[in-house]
Amino acid sequence: MRSIALTNQKGGVGKTTSAANLGACLALLERKVLLVDIDPQANLSVHFGLDIYTDAKSAYDVLIGEARAEEIVRHTQVANLDLIPSNIDLAGAEIEMVGVVGRETILKEALGPVMAGYDYVLVDCPPSLGLLTLNALTTVREVFIPLQTEFFALQGMTKLMETIRVVRRRLNPDLQVTGIIACMYDGRTKLAQEVCANIEEYFPGKMFSSVIHKNVKLAESPSHGKPISGYDRNSRGCKDYMALAREVDAQVVSGAVSQSPSVPIASESPREIG
Repeated sequence: MRSIALTNQKGGVGKTTSAANLGACLALLERKVLLVDIDPQANLSVHFGLDIYTDAKSAYDVLIGEARAEEIVRHTQVANLDLIPSNIDLAGAEIEMVGVVGRETILKEALGPVMAGYDYVLVDCPPSLGLLTLNALTTVREVFIPLQTEFFALQGMTKLMETIRVVRRRLNPDLQVTGIIACMYDGRTKLAQEVCANIEEYFPGKMFSSVIHKNVKLAESPSHGKPISGYDRNSRGCKDYMALAREVDAQVVSGAVSQSPSVPIASESPREIG
């Protein structure tokens, strides 16, 4: 079983889009996948057509101890793909968790009984480095970082990598960055190519060769409550995420995960792309 947090403290970089569509494409490869939405915006849950305002139970109830994870797992319209949903109540969870002993490991303890039943557990983190994200990083063994291939793509990455390093040292020694996902790629522009080169410089050998191109169908699919594989399987977006899913799945076959060295933490912020 591989457990992976998709995180970036910047919003709008393709994090939730990647969680939804990578999960769906892995399911199409006949892998059993659990998506965990711990973002109070609940965009991942909306992506699969859930009504986040009327559904009774969510990850919030799990984190505050009022429900067990196995009680709120939802089957999606995609075979082999399940979801633990979120809703707006999760915004108050960090405040309620502050005074709890062992607050950084609540999610890990809650998901323990269900994680072993899946090949992949993908956790969609909020665009921040708060207590919810810390819980995700304590729960998983791997981190995927989606990055937008545009100006300031690497802005703030030093802080994220420092957080990962602290979690690895104090809470989760198995944690490592095993993939960088280049999103919203436009190969016609020199800027996109420069950004990818800069990502490769700061994360050598970590960027997936499968990039996610800008695609209208990817933007449309959440409004229909479907991942791209269920909305338009012939679209460029679906082909990109299927290629990424195969590449991710191949990491297990090649042993890339267990042999992958930890990503070095830069001593200064990555330079901007101009």
